[in-house]
Amino acid sequence: MAEELKVAVIGGGYAGMAAAAALAGRGIPVAVFESARHLGGRARGVARDGLMLDNGQHILLGCYRDTLKMIAQVGGNIERDFLRLPLQLTLHERFELKAPAWPPPLHLLAALLTAHGLTLGQRLNAARFMLAMRHRDFRLAEDQPAYELLRDTYQDETLIRLLWEPICISALNTPVRKASAQVLLNVLRDSLNGSFADSEMLLPRLDFSALFPERAADYVKRHGGEVHLSCGIEAIVPVDGGFGLHTAESRRHFSHVVCAASPANSARLLQALPDAREIGGQIEALHFQPIYTVYLQYPAHVRLPQAMLGLDGHLSQWLFDRGRIAGQDGLIAVVISAEGIHQALGHPHLAERVAAELREELGILDAPRWHQIIAEKRATFSCEPGLARPGHLTPVSGLFLAGDYTAGDYPATLEGAVRSGLRCAAAISDVSA
Repeated sequence: MAEELKVAVIGGGYAGMAAAAALAGRGIPVAVFESARHLGGRARGVARDGLMLDNGQHILLGCYRDTLKMIAQVGGNIERDFLRLPLQLTLHERFELKAPAWPPPLHLLAALLTAHGLTLGQRLNAARFMLAMRHRDFRLAEDQPAYELLRDTYQDETLIRLLWEPICISALNTPVRKASAQVLLNVLRDSLNGSFADSEMLLPRLDFSALFPERAADYVKRHGGEVHLSCGIEAIVPVDGGFGLHTAESRRHFSHVVCAASPANSARLLQALPDAREIGGQIEALHFQPIYTVYLQYPAHVRLPQAMLGLDGHLSQWLFDRGRIAGQDGLIAVVISAEGIHQALGHPHLAERVAAELREELGILDAPRWHQIIAEKRATFSCEPGLARPGHLTPVSGLFLAGDYTAGDYPATLEGAVRSGLRCAAAISDVSA
């Protein structure tokens, strides 16, 4: 039966390449169509002055098992590809949480009870919150805004601002007053409530195109598949026994299609299919949140106190020392997640504001030699309570949907994207069994 399958994957981001690599590894012929010149989608490498940057300074967690497994499957080396840091959340001179290498949940309780920047009462309340959520198996009877759950469980404003809000913003890319409490609990369940290794932070030493999608493309080709860049799909046309995929230059036939394009392109393609219009409309109705990454190239001697550092009460949220992480000395990446006043600033003004914050907080007196701001204005869906997200199955037999916005436990993360692609590959593989 496998010989009768020929699968098209539309989109070369993490979801699409996970699906393609999984299918290729099972001996199923696959062809990938990516409209851009580079693979990676919203997690891709960008060249600047001989350096490889990323369109967003993402991090992985130790609990991202499927992503790490797929990186290894296509030839990555987890120990070499990442700077692995134990769980440590530091807001410069305001707050610090560090977990010892103890069994769960002792490592987290110890981290919470010894956190700097909180009163004893606040530390106890944070520990009680995690124990209460653990007792509930991290499940809510009904979803609600994360801020309301936190306030209902005796987390005061300082505790929310210093601990829970930075986690929520980083993981869900949605303000804590808007964010889904249930999805936040899913993240806490798998990271902070898991093993010590699950809570580790993994900072890639490679750009995000090289880390997985480009390796996956080579893997697909080695297994007899195809990867086409600068080749957008204009239409999916159901035909007897499969689908016709129309590009600007050709029409090709496939037995199955995984639509792993951007939400906007997926909505466009699906709304052209009568049986899939409802799903296309569901995707189109999603709201989105931005992520801004401000790169500042300082002289090579400029370093942060640690590889990853947060700021409290500033536009700048998380700072990454690219010298410590990837040998790009003097390069600082500053991430500003979710909506905010920074969106109204021009890029030069925003870069000046960020550099001023680094000067004020960290004493970096050197002027940046150059800056680059990468603004992903639709970086992730806005992860709000009770959000209806489309599943990987569609009403059109043989047509599947992948992307970090599809239904699942996780918010719009790399792990969510990879898992969505693997679900599609598993469904297609079941046909060939």
